[in-house]
Amino acid sequence: MTAEVGERSRLAAVDNLKVLLVAWVIGGHALLGYSAVGGWPYDEVNEVTFRPLSEAVLAAVVGPSGLFLMGTFYLLSGLFTPSSLARKGAARFARERLVRLGVPFAASALLVWPLALWVAYRAAGHRVSPWWVFTHRDPPLDSGSLWFVAVLLLFSLVYAVVGRPRPEPLAITGGHLAAVTAGVVVSTFAVRLWVPARSGQVGDLHVWWWPQLVAMFGLGIAGARAGLAERVPERVWRGSRVVALLTALGVPVLAVALGVSDPAGQAGPFLGGWRWQALLFAAVEAVLVVGGSVWLLGWAQRRLTRDGPLATGLARGAFAAFVVQGPVLVLLAVAARPLPLPAEVKAFLVAAAAIAVSFAAGWLLTSRTRAAKFF
Repeated sequence: MTAEVGERSRLAAVDNLKVLLVAWVIGGHALLGYSAVGGWPYDEVNEVTFRPLSEAVLAAVVGPSGLFLMGTFYLLSGLFTPSSLARKGAARFARERLVRLGVPFAASALLVWPLALWVAYRAAGHRVSPWWVFTHRDPPLDSGSLWFVAVLLLFSLVYAVVGRPRPEPLAITGGHLAAVTAGVVVSTFAVRLWVPARSGQVGDLHVWWWPQLVAMFGLGIAGARAGLAERVPERVWRGSRVVALLTALGVPVLAVALGVSDPAGQAGPFLGGWRWQALLFAAVEAVLVVGGSVWLLGWAQRRLTRDGPLATGLARGAFAAFVVQGPVLVLLAVAARPLPLPAEVKAFLVAAAAIAVSFAAGWLLTSRTRAAKFF
């Protein structure tokens, strides 16, 4: 999720950004578990949901970030992949990725995630077995949030085979970002003609997101030659900031103009197919993922530069926190189930507790334990 998953980058800004992103993802998953829109499996058994007005506000305030945070992770991974491949060689690079990414995914898909969801189903009164959860949920081989590492593993292995680190420097310009954005729009729209957004595939691999993930991983690889990990050029950063913020602020305005007042019930036309709404949604996503990711990286380089024991420990354990978040979120939601609280309160309590517990677990797992080699 930075230079190497589990291998510390010495760039404090990148490490601190990684911590912020992981915390944001954990918190976002907690909120989605209580939403009508869904997007996190606890919504299958939740006991309370947000009121429509609350959900609309959250969709407007938090929703746009969900369209580019995964792309930012892939940008960060791509930035450090060429140097890792050059330093280790293809065989060692592939072996280490298989261990650090493949093992957590397999453990989650085959054991941890089905057991966690079984606990949630039982708490909701469903008399089912762990085997039933494993074999009957759609999509099969769901691993919770760890689809991310399975897709990153695939991209990394492909790059290990066909990629050749190029030492000559490269200058990333606004024109390059515009070209990447246009490519993401077209490819996303095309992919979603067959694989609509939020559809399920074996492994829940989010194929409908692959165009932007491939693009951001590739942009990171190209950005490694441009020194983007150290500094996003001022002009590029400012331009990305303007584009991303205007787009994010424009999303709720556009929703009102189009009469979208119920994100859960009216999302269908935007998710895929030969529709202008799907093309519009693909364009918004593309602008946010390219502009938002580059802006966020540049912002971190200018604002998140503090280093020290706490920052180092949090960054070291961030990937482990990402890995364990699924069962942590589910178990905390189950524990909070009897509390007579509305979703507007309960969701944020679960989010705060899950962030704290996940990072505490990540800290412990990466502090001189045998499990540290996986993180």
